[in-house]
Amino acid sequence: MDSIASTEISDQWMEAALNQAKDALNSGEVPVGCVFIYKGAILASGRNTVNETRNATRHAEMNCVDQVLKRCQDKKLNPMHIFPEIIIYVTVEPCGMCADALGQLEVKQIVFGCSNDRFGGCGSVVDVPKMYSYPYNIIKGIRADEAIGLLKDFYKGENPNAPSDKAKRKKTQ
Repeated sequence: MDSIASTEISDQWMEAALNQAKDALNSGEVPVGCVFIYKGAILASGRNTVNETRNATRHAEMNCVDQVLKRCQDKKLNPMHIFPEIIIYVTVEPCGMCADALGQLEVKQIVFGCSNDRFGGCGSVVDVPKMYSYPYNIIKGIRADEAIGLLKDFYKGENPNAPSDKAKRKKTQ
């Protein structure tokens, strides 16, 4: 495949992930979206649902992992034959938890938009793939400005489920 066709496909899949992130933003979630590509098609798509579920592990990537596992169970397929063929497009660098889970599942590649300077698990804060010698390839910076824009939009408002900052708390006596 030539680089122009490859770029168009990358853009198409990141667009799908960005649409998931926009859905997350509209639902009051941190705007992270993700798609899992298997054999040239979307196998799973998801967004953060941490606030909605009140479960801190419900990141976009984990929601996609669950979809793949369910699909494999329904079709009686071995997921460990599927995951190594999956290319992940996610709007924000996976956190350490997600980077580790994806490494244990032996995914083929992770393509992300912007770096995650607070929780990044693919080199920004901690380099999980290097720590555990996970073989997946990482491509970063695909449509990063759009991913950053969504995060900025989210952080302009307030996350109603986030703990109060000590500086913002009113003293009660």
